[in-house]
Amino acid sequence: MHVVIIGNGIAGITAARELRKRSDCRITVISKETDYFFSRTALMYVYMGHLKFEHTQPYENWFWQKNKIELVRGTIESVDFAQRKLFLSANSQTVVYQPTLLERLTKVASKPATSASQVRELSYDKLIIATGSVPRFGDWPNTHLDGVQGLYSFQDLEKLERSSAGVKQALVVGGGLIGVELAEMLHSRGIHVTMLVRESSYWNSVLPPEESTLVTQHVQKRGIDLRFGCELKEMQGTQRVERVITSQGETIDCQLVGISIGVEPTIDFLTNTSLETQRGILVNEYLETNLPDVYAVGDCVEHRTPPQGRKSVEQIWYTGRIMGETVAQTIGGQRTPYQPGVFFNSAKFFDLEYQTYGEVPAQCPDDIQSFYWQHPSKEIAIRINYRQGTQAVTGFNALGTRLRHATCDAWIRQQCSLDYVLEHFQEADFNPEFFEKLRLSR
Repeated sequence: MHVVIIGNGIAGITAARELRKRSDCRITVISKETDYFFSRTALMYVYMGHLKFEHTQPYENWFWQKNKIELVRGTIESVDFAQRKLFLSANSQTVVYQPTLLERLTKVASKPATSASQVRELSYDKLIIATGSVPRFGDWPNTHLDGVQGLYSFQDLEKLERSSAGVKQALVVGGGLIGVELAEMLHSRGIHVTMLVRESSYWNSVLPPEESTLVTQHVQKRGIDLRFGCELKEMQGTQRVERVITSQGETIDCQLVGISIGVEPTIDFLTNTSLETQRGILVNEYLETNLPDVYAVGDCVEHRTPPQGRKSVEQIWYTGRIMGETVAQTIGGQRTPYQPGVFFNSAKFFDLEYQTYGEVPAQCPDDIQSFYWQHPSKEIAIRINYRQGTQAVTGFNALGTRLRHATCDAWIRQQCSLDYVLEHFQEADFNPEFFEKLRLSR
C-alpha cells in the first residue's frame, strides 16, 4: 500500500509518523514549502534572532530515511482521482540526506540535503491532503506592491526579511494573533508599527471587554500605535508601498504593510475536480472526503458536521496534530472518529501570555454567568464562565499567568462547580516555582 501525503506541516507529518508506527506501508510526503518539517509557530523567533531556522526542526534530517518516509519537494499541478495519480511540477525532486557517521553518533546534522531524481507523477493507494492555509488578502487596490505581504509560510519569513530591511515605518492590517506577532517582530527591529483594528478595542470580537482592555493597554505600552475603528481603504506607491489611506481618510506613511485578516484553506489546485469543497475540503467525522481512500487533515479541512462546540473550519496547531493521529489510526486499520475534546488555545501578546479553555465568548449567553478576577497591580487576570443553574464551569481565560491544561480540561468535562474550582484553584497553577500563587474567591 502506498500512502501519499500532500503537505509537511504538523497535520501531514503527524499522520506520516503515526502511520509508520502502525504499518510498514510505503509513505511519501510532498511539500513545496521546505524539504523538512519545521515548527511554524517558531518562525517569529527566527526573525527576532532568538532562534536559527534549524532550531525549529524537531527531527534530524536523517530521521525521515531512517523511518522510511520518502520526501518529495515539489508542487502538485493536477490530480486524477479516478486513476489515483498526482502530477507534479517539472522541478519536483526527491529529498535525500546522506549523514556522516559522526552526525549519526552525535545527532547533529550539518550536511545539506541533496536532491535525487526528478518526480513528475505519483500513484497512490490512499491520499491524505494536508495543504494547510494561506493568508487571506482583501480586495484593496495595489496589493501587488513590494512590501505588502502576510505571514504564514517559510517563504513569507524570507520575504519579510528582505522587505523589512531599512524600513522605518510599518503598518499591520488587522488584530488577532498573527497581527500581534507581526507587530512584535517588526518592533524588535526598531521599526515603528501602526496597527489598523476595525474593532473598538483589541480583538474584542473574541475577548470579553476586560481582557480586551488589558491586552490593548499592554500592546500600547510596548509602543505600538493602535488605531481602533479603522480599516484599510487603499495602498499607494509606485513599485513599493509608500503610504496607505484609511477608512477615516487619514494618510499614513509606511514602507511595509503586513496583512493579518485571517487565513483560508489552500485548495486552489482542487478546483474543477470531483473532490467536494466549500471553504475547505469537506470531510465527515472520520476525516474522509466524498472520494474513496482520500482524506483531508489540518487547516484545509471543513467539517460537514463539526464536533460539539467546535467550528467547521478550525485552523489551530493542535487540531492539525489530532487529525493527523486520527487519520493514521483509520488507515492503519482502526477506523477512528475525530475527537478534538474541550477547546483550548494559547498565544502571547508581546509579554502577556494568554490561555483559553472551553467556551469563553466575547459576550456571555443568557444562561452563562462569569466570574472575573484581576490582580490589583499586575497584568494578571482570570475569567471563569459557569452555568447559571448548575454552577458547572464551562470555560477559562487566563492572562499573564499559566494554568494547567489537564486540570482545566478535567473541570470542564466533569462539570465541576464554580465553588469547587475556586476552592481548588491552585491545583491549576502551572507557574514556575517561587511565582506568586493566585488565590481566588467570590
